[in-house]
Amino acid sequence: MSGPCPFGKVQLQPSTSSLPALNRTFIWDVQAHKRIGLELQFSVPRLRQIGPGKSCPDGVTHSISGRVDATVVKIGTFCTNGTVSRIKMQEGVKMALHLPWFHNRNVSGFSIANQSSIKRLCIIESVFEDEGSATLMSANYPEGFPEDELMTWQFVVPAHLRASVSFLNFSVSNCEKKEERVEYYIPGSTTNPEVFKLQDKQPGNMAGNFNLSLQGCDQDSQNPGSLRLRFQVLVQHPQNESNKTYLVDLSNERDMSLTIEPRSLKQSRRFVPGCFVCLESRTCSTNLTLASGSKHQISFLCDNLTRLWMNAEKTISCIDHRYCHRKLYSLKVPGNILQLPVQLHDFSWKLLVPKDRLSLVLAPAQKLQQHTHERACNTSYSYLMVSTVQDLSYGYFCPGGSIEQIQVKQNISVTLRTFTPSFHQDVSRQGLTVSYIPYFKEEGIFTVTPDTKSKVYLRTPNWDQGLPPLTSVSWNISMPANQVACLTFYKERTSLVCQTGRAFMIIQEQQTNAEEIFSLEEDMLPKPSFRHHSFWVNISNCSPMSGKQLDLLFWVTLTPRTMDLTVVIIAVVGGGALLLFALGLIIFFVKKKKKKVNKGPAIGIYNGNINTQMPRQPKKLRKGRKDNDSHVYAVIDDTMVYGHLLQDSSGSFLKPEVDTYRPFQGPMGDCPPSPPPIGSRAPTAKLTTDEAPPCFPSESESEPYTFSHPNKESVGNGNTDIPLLDMQEPADPAE
Repeated sequence: MSGPCPFGKVQLQPSTSSLPALNRTFIWDVQAHKRIGLELQFSVPRLRQIGPGKSCPDGVTHSISGRVDATVVKIGTFCTNGTVSRIKMQEGVKMALHLPWFHNRNVSGFSIANQSSIKRLCIIESVFEDEGSATLMSANYPEGFPEDELMTWQFVVPAHLRASVSFLNFSVSNCEKKEERVEYYIPGSTTNPEVFKLQDKQPGNMAGNFNLSLQGCDQDSQNPGSLRLRFQVLVQHPQNESNKTYLVDLSNERDMSLTIEPRSLKQSRRFVPGCFVCLESRTCSTNLTLASGSKHQISFLCDNLTRLWMNAEKTISCIDHRYCHRKLYSLKVPGNILQLPVQLHDFSWKLLVPKDRLSLVLAPAQKLQQHTHERACNTSYSYLMVSTVQDLSYGYFCPGGSIEQIQVKQNISVTLRTFTPSFHQDVSRQGLTVSYIPYFKEEGIFTVTPDTKSKVYLRTPNWDQGLPPLTSVSWNISMPANQVACLTFYKERTSLVCQTGRAFMIIQEQQTNAEEIFSLEEDMLPKPSFRHHSFWVNISNCSPMSGKQLDLLFWVTLTPRTMDLTVVIIAVVGGGALLLFALGLIIFFVKKKKKKVNKGPAIGIYNGNINTQMPRQPKKLRKGRKDNDSHVYAVIDDTMVYGHLLQDSSGSFLKPEVDTYRPFQGPMGDCPPSPPPIGSRAPTAKLTTDEAPPCFPSESESEPYTFSHPNKESVGNGNTDIPLLDMQEPADPAE
């Protein structure tokens, strides 16, 4: 078709009614002189640009291309129901309309008009009649924009609305001459055109119509790269926060960044006003990152600030271990961040230590609770602790528990995560203190003082993936005074299968240093058992078989330490019987003493030839022993007979050496039990075999007991007699 311009409305030839019910494509290839501009005008409904690989809901597609000399340039693919009302082009245009077989459309929906030279590749006009958004792309997207070309978008916006631009995706080419940029022409601005780099934050909160132009450059012929741009224009009513500014002072912070960004929400088909953060005046974007060392003034263009949140990150590192050893750092959120009208989502501290030189200890302002399914955290915030060296998560921890301290071996990330806006009310209680301590080899050590009113649930790190291979972790369970702890494990076996090494669990009483060692691969886990003193729980993993993992959950409950009534009655009855027996012996010896007085003077000489064998059953005594006095001492006065043994060099008497058992009140051990060698195949040693299936309070150990020191010298010549004061070592109660 050829003829004078303008053409006016373009008709479908032949009409769709005369064609069979098949998919149809109509193509118009309009050629013109280089200095002649052509304008495609689209009637309502206007067009909406779509990206590559996308399709139109009704199947009607418009493909528009232009020319640069002999090169075809694709302007874009469009559907109906959009904002694009006109497209102006230079040097001809090629228009393709694709209609599906079921569509009964009989008009093209556009007209062609003659225009003067536009002196650029094309101009796309986008008209907004109310709130809405439009996504547009540069020519040849996603391929590179033509070299050293200029493309412009004109936006028509009602005066009572505000427009904001955000770049969704872009890339730049390698320029030899000029510089790639975007230029804004904003009516009423005193700095027109406003020039921005593609990397800059783009203007927002603009009132009225404006233009946006993309300018290319002369590219490097050897390595041209590609210039492409995909952006969104959002038009909405002005917001209440538009005129408020907030000062964020990060001038005293180091190695810190703050990002304000949209929170993840469900997508809606209806128009949703955008949320923008504006730096200084009109430099607005959906994401804004503020760096430490400066002061920043920001404002918000958002109808609902709950759609935004903040994420911050700070790095605390130790370069010289001599400088930061024992130095304290406070992990608290800066106050000027909390004064912003946006919820804080995450604040992460990256704690870095010199490798194999120092470790870290974290002490909370309030004792922490470990998050488990049995006792979940329901506070307004919690701490997530993750190793940055290996795939190891220590877990979530929130205030209100029994964990007083957490020690970690190497670099760790501590993230404070908030869950409700009420975090601002709890911020005064928030805080962790971190310090650098001498290096240790365990992945983590937890110091726990159980609460007397509730269970303390504890589980191994990396609960979802299992404890990493060849790692060890310990819990230092401190016992309050006059309390008995019941230690209970969630399951009977771990179902662990080791590929190399052995997996062990050690339970060690800190006062007696008695250890119980369990093989986590072979043995059953201990049944509920009582602990009367502070104790360690150490778990060391092997290299498990594929698909196997080590994860243990246990809990500690406290009960008051009380004396059992039966024990009290037995003690009273036994004590009374013992008293009567002692009185009988005294009377017996007194009578014997009186009887011997008449036979001669009382002397205190020990007769070594007298048989001193302990009384046994009557049938085993020597014949006639009960009728003579060979086993009776005349008068035994300890201070006379053995006085020389009880005197020191100065002549004063020494008291017998005794041990008195009392409840332990001194400091506990600081070091966890050392696990057996990983490759050891030694049999499992269980020092205690008595296991109490249920957890009921056991008898008290608070009463003092006195034991005399036994003499460990053996008696020679096979003599079974027991010399006076040479008592045999008492048998082990366990035997």
